[in-house]
Amino acid sequence: MKPRLPPELASVEPGQLVSCKLPTRWGEFDLHGIVDPDTRQEHAAMSMGPLGTDEPVLIRVHSECLTGDTLYSLKCDCGAQLEAGLKAIAEAGRGVLLYLRQEGRGIGLVNKIRAYALQQAGADTVMANRLLGLPDDARDYAIAARMLQQLGVRQVRLLTNNPAKVDALRSLGIDVVARVPLHTPPNPHNLGYIQTKAQRMGHYAPDDAD
Repeated sequence: MKPRLPPELASVEPGQLVSCKLPTRWGEFDLHGIVDPDTRQEHAAMSMGPLGTDEPVLIRVHSECLTGDTLYSLKCDCGAQLEAGLKAIAEAGRGVLLYLRQEGRGIGLVNKIRAYALQQAGADTVMANRLLGLPDDARDYAIAARMLQQLGVRQVRLLTNNPAKVDALRSLGIDVVARVPLHTPPNPHNLGYIQTKAQRMGHYAPDDAD
């Protein structure tokens, strides 16, 4: 029998979540998509288990990294953190990974490649952005807060090594009750990058007290 088109799928307005099931190597998630009403950028979320309860929900806010997430780059820890975040949520049986389309900490793919070229010449990730006249971190988490609210998440245990991300979500009204470290093994190509994030951007290193 030919399926009927449900009303909620007939058209999608900015700010409206659309959802489907998504099987992965870590189990079945609910995949959600949304068009940001302010920027018209599309973002995604992967959720598992009941979310609208009084128990804090394990959350990973992951910014898009084409090179690390899909092209297997060893220059950063993004791809490894994406997989580790999904694995942690699956092991908990409950949580959300938000996938925000904010390539290169918000500067875009072409600018990120320009920054990579400067890093190849000896600059670190912070210096490269500044040489290009770009901010160290241009990300905005307003859409993340909107998606969490629409998913019914009340309290958050945030998977991150970045204290600025905790502060940003709290400033947007998200109740972050705990930070959960998300460290992945470094390699010779990304060790300097990870060290720079800790030394110059305030990220927690693996040996920092939690």
